[in-house]
Amino acid sequence: MSEPIRYAYFDSPVGKLLIAGDSEWLHLISFPSGSRTRHPEQDWRKDDKPFKQAFKQLDQYFAGKRREFDLPLRFAGTPFQNTMWKRLLRVPYGMTTTYRDLAIALGRPAASRAVGAANGANPFPIVVPCHRVLGTNGSLTGFGGGVEVKRFLLAHEQTVAGRDFRLT
Repeated sequence: MSEPIRYAYFDSPVGKLLIAGDSEWLHLISFPSGSRTRHPEQDWRKDDKPFKQAFKQLDQYFAGKRREFDLPLRFAGTPFQNTMWKRLLRVPYGMTTTYRDLAIALGRPAASRAVGAANGANPFPIVVPCHRVLGTNGSLTGFGGGVEVKRFLLAHEQTVAGRDFRLT
C-alpha cells in the first residue's frame, strides 16, 4: 500500500497555492485559478507538516531573497517532459527564454510545440520556472495560472534582479 498524498495551501501574492506530495517528495504545486488548476483528490489528507521547507522557500522567493529552490521534486512525466522541466531549471532568475530556444537547447529545433506542451504540463510552477518562457516574438503566451500571474512573476523577478524589461 502506498503512502497517502498530503496537501496544504500556501498563501502567496498570486493566491492560495495548492501544494501536494508525500513525506519524501513534492508532487505538485497548483495555482488557485487558470487552465491547469488542481484540487485535492478525495483520498488526499490535509497536512502542513511535509511542506515546511516548501513554505519557507516560497516565502523567501516572494520576499526577493531566493532565486533557486532546493526541494525534492518528483518528476513523473514522460521522458521528454522530465528533460524539458529539468532544462527549465537552468533558465536564470530574472531572465526569459523562448519555446524555440528551449527546443534548440534540447537538440530538437522543430519541437517548439512539444516544448510548449511540456511547459504547460509542468507540475511545479514557480519552482520549475515555466513562467520564464515567452513566445518567439517576446509575447506572453498561455500560462497555467493565467497570463496576469505570469506577468506578476516575471515583473517580480526582474525587479528583484534589477533588470529593466518590457513585456508585450
